[in-house]
Amino acid sequence: MTRSIALLVYPGFQLLDAAGPLSAFEAANGAVPGSYQLEALSLAGGPVASSGGIQILTRAAETLDAIDTLLVAGGDGVDAASADAATLAFVGAACTAARRAASVCSGAWLLAAAGLLDGRRATTHWRRSPAFAQRFPQVSLDADRIYIRDGKLWTSAGITAGIDLSLALIADDLGDTVARQVARQLVVYYRRPGGQSQFSEIADMQVAGSTFTDLLDYVRHNLQARLDVDELAARACMSPRHFARRFKAEMGVTPARAVERLRVEAAAAALESGSASVQAVARSCGFGDAERMRRAFLRIHGVPPSARRRGRAEEDQTPASAPRRSPITEL
Repeated sequence: MTRSIALLVYPGFQLLDAAGPLSAFEAANGAVPGSYQLEALSLAGGPVASSGGIQILTRAAETLDAIDTLLVAGGDGVDAASADAATLAFVGAACTAARRAASVCSGAWLLAAAGLLDGRRATTHWRRSPAFAQRFPQVSLDADRIYIRDGKLWTSAGITAGIDLSLALIADDLGDTVARQVARQLVVYYRRPGGQSQFSEIADMQVAGSTFTDLLDYVRHNLQARLDVDELAARACMSPRHFARRFKAEMGVTPARAVERLRVEAAAAALESGSASVQAVARSCGFGDAERMRRAFLRIHGVPPSARRRGRAEEDQTPASAPRRSPITEL
């Protein structure tokens, strides 16, 4: 069975948002010939320039019944594309007709602007998450995920997360064994160590001049403190209720999740250094005990703390002639 993968691009799309997923499906064809038919679409057809100036040749977006999977690329041009009525109409019709639809990076803006993500869970690039949450409050945004599936709609985080998403789509179609073969062919992790977290530091998720810059800096340097909503609200000179609402709107996560993420990130760094025991790391990062830290790691990274130390040990044993990869893949 051959499935049609149609990638929708527009002026100013991100080239890697297109090339990464298409390369994954191309590799899947190498593992199981004839699995996918790949094509690039645009509203008018012809050459379309990426944000970097490189052009790709596209077919005009017309026929809908042949599309099995619609992929929507992200990029700087998504703001103009999501304000274009014709583009939104095509996205809405194509997503309805296709078996499934997916977005890469900020491509989620097109799906959301077309009303397709209303009442659904979704993710997008962490840098756009605060603005996305304000623009589309009807979408249940989870800024801490690499990709999310909600029914027939899939969304992914920034740029290279499109490869993670494509591997998941391939696994859904052809099974884990083929998806693993594709990951090996592309020399990427099949499932990134640390599960689905975007691995972005919460302090870097703010826009310049954020209300909470000083507060998050305090949190990062005082992880052993209690750091509950009442304490944080007092430091921000706000009532607890107003603080919690304002923080979630600006940061895309609750104060409790932000503190937990910062603690987990600090603990992951300490564990990867191998300089302290798990129990000592748990205490120094404010978890109190190793079991609470383990539960936090499972919630955020999908693996226990021991996997981070094991990942470091495996990396240290990599032969000098082999390419070395960080256990935390940069997005």
